[in-house]
Amino acid sequence: MPTVAELAALVGGDCSSDAASVEIHGLAALDAAAAGEISFFSNPRYAADLRTTAASAVLVPHDFVGETPAACIRVDNPSSAFAAITAALLNSPQAPPPGIHPSAVVYQGAEVAPDASVGASAVIMPGAKVGARTVVMAGSYVGADARLGADCLLHPHAVLREQCLLGDRVILHPGVVVGSDGFGYDTRDGRHHKIAQSGIVVVGNDVEIGANTTIDRARFGRTVIGEGTKIDNLVMIAHNVVIGKHCIICAQVGIAGSAQIGNYVVLAGQAGIVGHIKIGDGAIVGAQSGVSNDIEPKSLVVGSPPRPAGQWKRSIVRIDRLGELYDRVKKLEKKLGVG
Repeated sequence: MPTVAELAALVGGDCSSDAASVEIHGLAALDAAAAGEISFFSNPRYAADLRTTAASAVLVPHDFVGETPAACIRVDNPSSAFAAITAALLNSPQAPPPGIHPSAVVYQGAEVAPDASVGASAVIMPGAKVGARTVVMAGSYVGADARLGADCLLHPHAVLREQCLLGDRVILHPGVVVGSDGFGYDTRDGRHHKIAQSGIVVVGNDVEIGANTTIDRARFGRTVIGEGTKIDNLVMIAHNVVIGKHCIICAQVGIAGSAQIGNYVVLAGQAGIVGHIKIGDGAIVGAQSGVSNDIEPKSLVVGSPPRPAGQWKRSIVRIDRLGELYDRVKKLEKKLGVG
């Protein structure tokens, strides 16, 4: 097991504690850690947990001045350092060996790289291409003429529909569907008639897509997920949406058709984005916000309709006072003999 001092060296941290030689065998939150485990502190709301933690070591910022019984490892970014130590301490799941499982179905005309892996009951349709070192796990489906780049990982029961494209190092978690039909209908003579969805989805390099997220193929052209974007579980992205590079899309966000999301945008949990609008680079949309108009770059907006965060907070305070103000007005009306 590595010692506190060795882990400090791993993350470029400073540790001058007498406990530097203590061995670390696990990781835990501050309030759940035990002797021999390491945790991290980066949010002041957990200061009380830090003062009482049983962890043997805690990653803290360089300017930390509080109290804790644990050995402190001072680092630039405790959360990032904790992630690095997690990767070092935990054994990564064993990658399946290259090759095609006997129960998998790889149709004639599909191309699977010799060092790729196709798991049990997976299906690779004609014309599909699976890139070098890519892993398609059990029960996953790769549609006709779809493309997977190098070092991709499709967890069990992920679906990549026909003609859709994944870049390199893309991760699809269980239940992800890339390339489902967009939600498009014409209503004629009292009935809803399906509109053919002839486009595709293009996913850039280093994108990760959380479990049970769905990304619709374009009605025509492309639905695009930009390089480095990270998408949480249970997100819905409609047809012809374009998402830029390095965005963060949190759980249960819904993005309607043809919306354009810039680079480095953050959409917090359960935000809803209507179709055909633009959200500028670097904007942050707060949780449960309903966005119906364009958002300027680098804005921080909250609410429905969304407003600048400071304005929204002031509005909430005023709403909370409405009952009090109503009572005051009624008293004034009674005093004045009106109302």
